[in-house]
Parts: sequence; structure tokens; C-alpha cells
Amino acid sequence: QVQLLESGGGLVQAGGSLRLSCAASGRTFGAYTMGWFRQAPGKEREFVAATSGNGVITKYADSVKGRFTISRDNAQNMVYLQMDSLKPEDTAVYYCAAPGSNDYRLNPKYDAWGQGTQVTVSS
Repeated sequence: QVQLLESGGGLVQAGGSLRLSCAASGRTFGAYTMGWFRQAPGKEREFVAATSGNGVITKYADSVKGRFTISRDNAQNMVYLQMDSLKPEDTAVYYCAAPGSNDYRLNPKYDAWGQGTQVTVSS
């Protein structure tokens, strides 16, 4: 079973930047699409970004396109989310996600989640 551990959250002013990191273990990392999701208070968890196993293909929610960048380092089993031009509406708990052990699809069903890291953007 894969284990995911996020870090890098914090409090930042609107217009600022943060870089989230996700450390993965327990599985051959580079074969799988990896994703970032977020959940704001009182709202459902939503997709933020995803990267294919080799990092060539990326996908973003419209709300973060042009501001967030997902990347990965397969040698280090790490996934990153660079967040720039942050807005108060980006405030949420951010989760790293991985698919099931036999799900190699580009758009997988995610079933492994980290504990989350809080991002708070003040206006």
C-alpha cells in the first residue's frame, strides 16, 4: 500500500506563493499518475492538478490554470505543487493522491490519500 505525506502548507498573503511537497513510499512510483486535490471548509473535495507517470502530461482545474504547476521527481518519489498568485479562495486543506495498485490509467480512480496540509491565503 502506498503511503503519502504532504508538507509545505502555511499562511500566505494574497498574491504570494507556496510550494507543496508529497513524499510517496511503498510502491514503484513512476508508473502512476499522481494528483493533488483540495477541500475548503463546508465544501466537497475538488481536483486541483495531476501529472502522468513520466511527468510529460499534466492537467489542471480551470480555477488554478496558469497559477499552479504540478511536477514530480521519480528518482526521489516526490510530487510537487507550486502555487503562485495565490487568492483567498485557494484556502483549503491540500491532499496528495495516488491510484490503486493496478490502475495505470492517465485519469485513474484515486484511492490513496495523504493526511493533508493546510493552506491559508489572507486578503
